[in-house]
Amino acid sequence: MNIDTIVVFTLLLVTIALFIWDRIRMDLVAMMVVVVLALSGIITPAETVSGFGQSLVVMIAGLFIVGEGLFRTGVAAAVGGWIMRMGGQSEKRLLLVLVPVVAAMSAIMSSTGAVALFIPVVLSMCRTAKLKPSHLLMPLSFASLIGGMMTLIGTPPNMVASTQLHAAGLEPFGFFDFTPIGAVILVFGTLYLVYVAPRLLPDSAVRSTEHPRLKEFAERYGIEDNLHCLRVRKDSDLVNHSVSDLLLRTRFEVTVFAIRRDGNLVSSLMPVLSETLIESGDVLLAYGQAEGIEQLCIETGCLFLGFPAEERTRMDKEFGVAEVLLHGRSPMIGKTIKDGRFREQYNLSVIGVLRAGKPLATRFNGEPLQFGDTLLLAGGWRYIEALEERHNFVMLETPAEMTETSARWGHAPVALVIMLLMLGLMISGVLSSLAAILLAAMAMILSGCLTMDEAYKSLNASSLVLIAGMLPLALAMQKSGGLDLIVSALLTFLGTSAPIFICAALFVLTSVLSQFISNTATTVLIAPISIAIAQGLGLNPEPFMMTIAIAASTAFSTPIASPVNTLVLVPGHYRFIDFVRVGLPLQIMSMVITLIMTPMIFPF
Repeated sequence: MNIDTIVVFTLLLVTIALFIWDRIRMDLVAMMVVVVLALSGIITPAETVSGFGQSLVVMIAGLFIVGEGLFRTGVAAAVGGWIMRMGGQSEKRLLLVLVPVVAAMSAIMSSTGAVALFIPVVLSMCRTAKLKPSHLLMPLSFASLIGGMMTLIGTPPNMVASTQLHAAGLEPFGFFDFTPIGAVILVFGTLYLVYVAPRLLPDSAVRSTEHPRLKEFAERYGIEDNLHCLRVRKDSDLVNHSVSDLLLRTRFEVTVFAIRRDGNLVSSLMPVLSETLIESGDVLLAYGQAEGIEQLCIETGCLFLGFPAEERTRMDKEFGVAEVLLHGRSPMIGKTIKDGRFREQYNLSVIGVLRAGKPLATRFNGEPLQFGDTLLLAGGWRYIEALEERHNFVMLETPAEMTETSARWGHAPVALVIMLLMLGLMISGVLSSLAAILLAAMAMILSGCLTMDEAYKSLNASSLVLIAGMLPLALAMQKSGGLDLIVSALLTFLGTSAPIFICAALFVLTSVLSQFISNTATTVLIAPISIAIAQGLGLNPEPFMMTIAIAASTAFSTPIASPVNTLVLVPGHYRFIDFVRVGLPLQIMSMVITLIMTPMIFPF
């Protein structure tokens, strides 16, 4: 063992120890590795930073942007709403829908992004159905990890394993090569998470600090029975006039706050601004008492449609409410709703007023506003978000739906098409994975699914730096002779064993390391060792690489094993031992399935 080998092994052990210690950020540890390697002279200065130019790092960055596009356009939130409708009030039924859906989403987008999106959705479902968040949040996290096992782009370890095969001059894994094993683990994992895990999980109550739903705002202000839909007939007096011109609030005490205009490819539900002209066939979303609505229909030639549940669900995607408080210096004090010109100034409509904690009657438009009044403003989410920059009142509360929707949900079909085209190009082989991902990322930005600033924010810089910083360590192990030393030792210890036992040893090693350090970093370190062992025994490296790729995603047994576990730790009120109790059986189950199926698909 030469001095270079000693330095590399020492650096490797110190790196793992720092990862487990967790007092220094992992990306900073990775940069420290780069600096030490640059000073050591074991690899050249260019090689120490070569990880930042690796196609793997660029592909993962591109996938962050594509996933952000799906989030910003509300695609993922729409899936969450569907789960709520399908799951109902039953915990088991909810899990039977939630686990496969989250796994499927995590197979094509960031697992961390999927979990971050679904945490408020799950907490909302628990609040509505009076379920225990601790029984749903850990299964949510584990479902995303299982989903990462199912495709080439599902998780960085899969891409690491594939690119390492290609770097060794071998055929890389295809997009769906992971799917058979991942799908079987998903089936058994779903049954485990639905029927066994809830018995092992702690009980926790729903947090009372969650934002209320839109329905709760409606109940608080007494407006739940005063929302209506009206269709404008061809001969209606409203056609080609604005709401301001028609004085509907003054004449009928009715506030029109949105218009649904049919006939476009994308839904055209729009806020009513002071200059918005009403057209024949429009559906008006209005607030007012029944007698005022009836009188409006009679005098203006509108058709009353009630307020169907599907219209409410559709409205929630683009429209919401905000509760604001009039402070002592507000210029609105002493003015009526009409005089306050809320629609002209803020593009929002006042649909409710609370005074001393009690709702005023619907005919509050002529009532002068007082200090301490709270107003319920309705309109487009983007205008509600802009309220935070105004100082005429204090923003008290926004509904939970505000974090589950997007101002660009109308771009959802575009985002879906971009994602499907990316997958099609990758699967067909028409373009390389790198080219397909970069093309999709660029299309997300150019199509308006997200802005350039949002694209930059979506890049998980710490993950990218971690991967780029650890890649040169694997190269240093190879150049220093450390890799050959490890392979020789393992061949001596396992050389007479059956290949399946070697795979089992690699699975255990990879899985255990992934509980304490980044699964991507673990794969970067173990992958070249696995290839060298296979080649040393004259065996096909593919089953060994598939084994470690799946093992790297079995980060179930500690809250620090994966960012998704860390995300659910606090809202689920979990302890370290909860992850061990629930995650370890799932880990063992995944290993058994992998060791049975891998040789069947990828013979030794």
